[in-house]
Parts: sequence; structure tokens; C-alpha cells
Amino acid sequence: MTAPTQHLLGRADSELLRLEAAAAAVAANLVDLDDNTARKDLDKGPLTGRTAAAWADATAALTRLWDGYGMLTALITSARSVRNQRRFTDAEKTAYVHQVLGRSITLSTTTVPLAQRGLLGAGQVSTTCTPAELLAAMEAAFKTAVDVAVRAGDVWHRLMPEAATVASSLAHLRGLTRSAALDEADRRLGDFTSALASDPLGCDEQALATVRTLLDRADAERTSAGELRETLTQRLADAHALLDQLAEAARAAAVAEQNAAGRFADSAIAVVSGLDLRPDLAALDALAAAGHWALISPRLAEWSRRARERIAALRDAAARNAGMLAARNELRGRLDAYQAKAGRRGLAEDPALAPLAERARDALYTAPCDVDAARAAVNAYQDAVARLTATTTARDGLL
Repeated sequence: MTAPTQHLLGRADSELLRLEAAAAAVAANLVDLDDNTARKDLDKGPLTGRTAAAWADATAALTRLWDGYGMLTALITSARSVRNQRRFTDAEKTAYVHQVLGRSITLSTTTVPLAQRGLLGAGQVSTTCTPAELLAAMEAAFKTAVDVAVRAGDVWHRLMPEAATVASSLAHLRGLTRSAALDEADRRLGDFTSALASDPLGCDEQALATVRTLLDRADAERTSAGELRETLTQRLADAHALLDQLAEAARAAAVAEQNAAGRFADSAIAVVSGLDLRPDLAALDALAAAGHWALISPRLAEWSRRARERIAALRDAAARNAGMLAARNELRGRLDAYQAKAGRRGLAEDPALAPLAERARDALYTAPCDVDAARAAVNAYQDAVARLTATTTARDGLL
């Protein structure tokens, strides 16, 4: 039997080291997955719907993963034992190379029915793969299992506290009033929590919003006309205060946008657009004046949400546009400072510095200004000044 070449032995040794490192990483990740809270909850079940189907696939993937890990570690142990022998015959070298690089892992063995065999056909057929192929299949199986556990855990983490809060509100209202809306909310919340527990990947998150709407309706029915009027009057006053904040945010955003206009590319300038919210608030004021308080609450909540989102967007846009201008001005100041430093060192006209300075100044003083490109140009000039200064300082010291 011909011994494998040194090149093949080297490849096998490198692959064995890779497999050993991979096996250590696989072990750590399998332990983390085994300790994952969502995975444990999924195992407890019972599961239904999309989650049951997805977790069945993930469980099968986990079984393949653990089986693969067992086969991989057994192969690594065997190969390492052979490789560490003092005497390493040609036959052992050949077997070792095949074990590490060849299709040395038997995944399954299937008996061929007699009716399907030819006279010379084998009675059994084996499916084999290389250790590298097994590791790739294990990686795919791990991703399948982790994906389901992470998605289910995320849904539970987000929605279970929300469902508990809604249940607490429902219990509170139950102690204050009797209402058909509360009965409907109770039924829907029960359906939702049941679906959330058994099928987090398939539960309808909108159902919880529907329950909240029913609770709001029940609360509105419970509240007396006077209490409702007093509460909504204050909420309308708060809405008008929001409108003032919105106007101020719009003015600040307009100033920042105007300051940035022409100085930076249009695509880089943040612009916030949207419908004028003043007519909608005026309509709510009209409903209040007509005494239609029951119609105001949900509309006022929606208006306030939109106003807050618009204010936040306008403030973000103003900050972004002002930030670009501030960044440009800071870069200009830095360039001036380093040019002055170069001048003090007698390096202002240095052939290596002059083009860099010109490029940085063009980037900063030519509209539209690309702040990222200008920063890169200033950094390049700054670094060059630092290098040349260090060089001249060292040279002067030697002299």
C-alpha cells in the first residue's frame, strides 16, 4: 500500500486541528442552547399550530445535531489517538488521511429489499460523508433549532408582560363595573393567552390591541359624563401643548434644514414631511364643544401619538442637519490648526503635505460638502503632519 504524500498528511493534520477546535465550539454552543429558557419552554409544550410544526422540525434537527456531534467527537478521538502513536506505518497513515479527509463517517445503512436487488447488487446501502460535510450539516441543523427558539422566545418576552398588564387592567375594571365589553375582552384575552402559550409563532398580536380597545370602551362606559369631560378637557389641553411643541420643533427643523441647504447634498439633508395635524385637533375641539365626549378619547389618543412621533422626527432631523454643519465646522477648525502647526514647523509647502491640504480644503469649502469624505481628507492631512513633525523632530535631535 502506497503511503500518502507529506502534503496529504499535512492537510489531514490541519483539518484535524480545525475539527478539534470546531468540536469545542460546538460543545459550548450546544450547552448554551440546552440552557436556553425558550428552548426549555418549547420542550415542555404542549405546542400547537405553526410553533408545533416548526419545533418538530427543530427537534429533528437537534437530534441530528447531537448524533452528529457524537460521531464527530468519536472520529476526532480515534484520529488523534492514531496520529499520536510513536510508530506510524504507511497503512496507518493512509487510514488516518481517509478518516480525516475522506468519506469516513457512515450516516445510515439501509437494507435493500430483495425484490429491488440485482444478482450482483448489495443487500445494504450506506450513506457516508466527510467530517467537513458532517460539520456543515450540523451547522445547518443548529441554525434551524436556534431560529425557532429565538423567535418564540422573543414573542414570549415581548407579549407575556403586555398580556399580564392587560389582565390586571381587566381585573381592576371587573371590580368597578359590569359590562358586555368586559365579557368580550375576557373571552378574547383568554383566547390570546392560550394561543400565546402554545403557539407563539402563530398568535395574532393584534388580538391584544383589540382587548385594549374593549377595555377602553368599558372604562368609557363606566366613567360618568362629568369625570369624562374633566379628564378629556385636560387631555385636550395637553394636546394643545403638544401642538405648541410641534410648531417649535417644526421651526427648529426648518432653520436647521435651511442652514444645511446648499452646503450639503440634498440626499444627506434630513427632511420631515406629513399632513398638517392642526385641522384634526380643531375637529376634536369641535366635538368637545358639542358635548360628544365619548367620541373624543380614542381619536385624541391617536392624534397625540401622531403628534409625539412628528415632534420626535422633527427634532431628530434638526439634530442631524445641525450635526452635519457642526461636524464640517469642527473639521475646518482642525484643518486650520494643523496647517498652522505645519507652518510653525516650516512644513507648509512640503510637497507631501500641500496636495493633502488642498484636497482637505476643497472637500470642506466646496458645496455640497461630503462630511465623510472631508473627514477622511482632514485625517489624512493630520496624519501626514504628525509623521513629518515626528521625522523632523527626530532629525533635529540627531543634529
